[in-house]
Amino acid sequence: MAVNVETLDKLERKITLNLPLSAIQGEVETRLKRLARTVKMDGFRPGKVPMNVVSQRYGYSVQYEVLNDKVGEAFSQAANEAQLRVAGQPRITEKQDAPEGEVSFDAIFEVYPEVKIGDLADAEVEKLSAEVTDSAIDKTVDILRKQRRSFAQRAMDAAAQDGDRVTVDFEGKIDGEVFEGGKAEDFQFLVGEGQMLKEFEDAVRGMKPGESKTFPLAFPEEYHGKDVAGKTADFLVTVKKIEAAHLPEVNDALAKSLGIADGTVDGLRADIKTNLEREVKFRLLARNKQAAMDALLSKSELDLPNASVEAEIDRLREAARADLKQRGMKDADKAEIPADVFRPQAERRVRLGLVVAELVKANSLHAKPEQLKAHIDELAASYEKPEDVVRWYFGDRQRLAEVEAVVIETNVADYILGKAKVSEKTVSFEELMGQQG
Repeated sequence: MAVNVETLDKLERKITLNLPLSAIQGEVETRLKRLARTVKMDGFRPGKVPMNVVSQRYGYSVQYEVLNDKVGEAFSQAANEAQLRVAGQPRITEKQDAPEGEVSFDAIFEVYPEVKIGDLADAEVEKLSAEVTDSAIDKTVDILRKQRRSFAQRAMDAAAQDGDRVTVDFEGKIDGEVFEGGKAEDFQFLVGEGQMLKEFEDAVRGMKPGESKTFPLAFPEEYHGKDVAGKTADFLVTVKKIEAAHLPEVNDALAKSLGIADGTVDGLRADIKTNLEREVKFRLLARNKQAAMDALLSKSELDLPNASVEAEIDRLREAARADLKQRGMKDADKAEIPADVFRPQAERRVRLGLVVAELVKANSLHAKPEQLKAHIDELAASYEKPEDVVRWYFGDRQRLAEVEAVVIETNVADYILGKAKVSEKTVSFEELMGQQG
């Protein structure tokens, strides 16, 4: 039977569904009889409840279920016959002018758009490259040394300097009143490492044990404490103890303490280089992949299905609430987060998903088994027992699907970079690591 599909808007369609009442009533009776065999009611033995009683109690809910099922089946069949790719769930409304012996419903829904991808040879992409330098390895060694530093008390006449751990009492007031979190005793922090606001560190630097100082401190407008953000406080700080940091020597003992297999400094530096190169590779992949995707979008034309955008907004909103909950926010699952906050991101994700799917389909860019295995092996390489990590990925279809999505994105990016006008740019290790990858 031919299905009449009415176009309401660019992607919006309408189908009228007519269902025979006899089929619905027959299914309702069948389900009620099945229910009567197991239903329990006061005053009746199981399976002995009269049908009229069962119908009176459950008839409306069963009829509602049957209608939902039948309408869903009819819509699915109609969409398949019309060869429609439906985006999201249809909005179903009952019609009042149904033919005799039938019930009618209008199903209004969206379809996925036609995706047009222009000539990628005209697209321009900047591709980054970076190397792990000796300087980057040195900085990582210094970080590892700081993680294992020890502290010893300085002489009483020694002044606090960068790298020292100081113990202080402080009290901050705004308009003469101590504010919440503005007072502490025996508080420790490391000078010069950004643990405190700059004005606080500047005040303490150069002080000696037993000295006190008052100074103004202007809280930034974007300070996380909303009660004090943008305000100026008067602080009184007293230094009680100063401890100098001692960093372990870069020697074989340090390498052994860090679990390096051959226990040598050369082995330590080689291990650091391997790990940094892996991180650089992933960051370059992420950065260059994003640049390729931007180029792809610039050459693509399509209408966005609102249903898909709204569904993506809902996912982003729930993820934000989950993040707030993990950070300890009370009633995070009920937090009011405006949809428009996520709309640009949701629209980009939906647009990119549709364009990538079209490119993958047209050019057979699906993830191959050997690509999945190679990517998982690379992810597992940084762990102590890589074989356990590999089994962990392959043992769960959801985790494997996530890896597959990454591999497909890489295939798409490689395809775009192979077609587009690519300009190479070398960036420093520090610049790359400072970017959001």
